[in-house]
Amino acid sequence: MTTAFVTPAHRQVVVMGVSGCGKTTLGEALAKAWGCEYVEGDRYHSPENVARMAAGIALTDEWRRDWLLTLADMLGQAYAQQRSMVLSCSALKRGYRDLLRRHTPGLQFVHLHGAVESLAQRMQQRQGHYMPASLLDSQLQTLEMPAVDEAVVPMNIEQPVTTMVAKLLRQWGSPTGATTA
Repeated sequence: MTTAFVTPAHRQVVVMGVSGCGKTTLGEALAKAWGCEYVEGDRYHSPENVARMAAGIALTDEWRRDWLLTLADMLGQAYAQQRSMVLSCSALKRGYRDLLRRHTPGLQFVHLHGAVESLAQRMQQRQGHYMPASLLDSQLQTLEMPAVDEAVVPMNIEQPVTTMVAKLLRQWGSPTGATTA
């Protein structure tokens, strides 16, 4: 028996993963396909946290808390206003993801992952980002892989972004009223 897919009125999605995995690239592409807002989570780090990361200092849970609460509030507002939103956020620990979920019922996650060598190469090739490649190891150590009960969609970074977007559109469809560019 097949069930008809019902397109949601609105959807909030977090594109997650360690630095250099392509969260911004996929997030922008998915938001464009849906015709909705894209939010670059890194832009909401405090100046103190940006300075820490630029100096090669890994952030603690305490230093990340206000940043995560800001992002959670943004997602929650989008949900309350019935606006679709795609947000990029490392969301490395389950506790971080749970905090975001508490503000947004039905929040979806896409976890970008790949070989350490690919991630390191991407970070070294980036221009103008404060996060040094030296912090990749600490991010990988901090990462708590999403559990099955989290219903996170895994995506390997070795595939083209257009392929990833097509897979997500097949899985989730487009929110009502969104364009599929």
